[in-house]
Amino acid sequence: MQDCTNPEQQQLVEAARGFRDRLTEGYKRREVEKRIEPELIRDMGAQGLIAPELPAALGGRDMPRLVSGLIVEEIARGDFNAGYVQVVGSLVGQILASSASPETAEKYVPLITSGRGIVGIALSEPHAGSDAGNPRMTARRTDDGWVINGTKSLSFATQADAAVVFARTDPDAGRGRGISAFLIDFSAPGLRVEPVEDTGTKAVGRGLMHCEDVLVPHEHLIGPEGAGFTQVMKGFDFSRALIGLQCVGTAEQTVAETWEYVSHRDAFDKPLSSFQGVAFPLAEAETQLAAARLLCIHTLQLKDEGQRHTKQAAMSKWWAPKVAHDAILQCLLLHGQFGYRADKPLEQRLRDVLGLQIGDGTAQIMKLIISRESAGREYAP
Repeated sequence: MQDCTNPEQQQLVEAARGFRDRLTEGYKRREVEKRIEPELIRDMGAQGLIAPELPAALGGRDMPRLVSGLIVEEIARGDFNAGYVQVVGSLVGQILASSASPETAEKYVPLITSGRGIVGIALSEPHAGSDAGNPRMTARRTDDGWVINGTKSLSFATQADAAVVFARTDPDAGRGRGISAFLIDFSAPGLRVEPVEDTGTKAVGRGLMHCEDVLVPHEHLIGPEGAGFTQVMKGFDFSRALIGLQCVGTAEQTVAETWEYVSHRDAFDKPLSSFQGVAFPLAEAETQLAAARLLCIHTLQLKDEGQRHTKQAAMSKWWAPKVAHDAILQCLLLHGQFGYRADKPLEQRLRDVLGLQIGDGTAQIMKLIISRESAGREYAP
């Protein structure tokens, strides 16, 4: 299947395919070190593999969003966590390019696209989880800028240079209202990062950012005051499809490796692949992954065409990570005791993919979005 529409697009996807081979060997090491090497991220940026859909004037490649998704899929086949560099880069880059002041966008978006730095996104808070529309983080306007107080959870907390955060600027507004977006540079006084230990995705360095009277310049307000929550919800319609392809790519690689394993390992004088109890689960996994992949691609095509894709994005986010997790688990079991070993990539992939059944929107939230989109917002629960 030819997903790209011209040679330039295909060349960029081929570059991602070649880049993924560099990632495989260091997958476990990055988990142990709990970081992705800055030089690796810079190389990704130099090859145009971070947020290539952004304008060339800001360091992007003016590519369709579909190309960004195909790049994520390829990179995630080598290292699931490296794929998240592209996902966050596209999400945050899109917000800054479309809504930040020209000066702020010109400074921070090229930082993202070149791989010279990471700008995270901090939406959820420890007390709330999925209830992102009711933040406790506050931002108070002063003559010198905005004073921000509160705590946020974010990925790449230990490696980020800055983060887009969402804070309440109108204490009297209702849920989902009176929330503004800000860019906080991690060099700002009063900001403290607390690493957290997760079950998986350790290389992305998730943590908590604690803000105590952090002063943010007026020009680092992103978009109109009070419009931050709406901005990020629109951005997630794009990144959810990328996350789906990130999970699918890792699972596709695992299924391919498992076919190779069962075809060359004998039991009862036959290759394992000759037994239906082994071959059929892999056939099912391939079918489900192919369907999930097409759903994600369709979502990105709708985005590129300027059509509404909120429902399809939510479908991609809840279903693709689940299908990927189920496929990787089945592959681990088919490897027997060898798949259960910690020096093999299967258990790490299983833990890593599991995290995206939680982060960036749980399945329950995604199903609520689908229900609202299908039934009509005025009738949905």
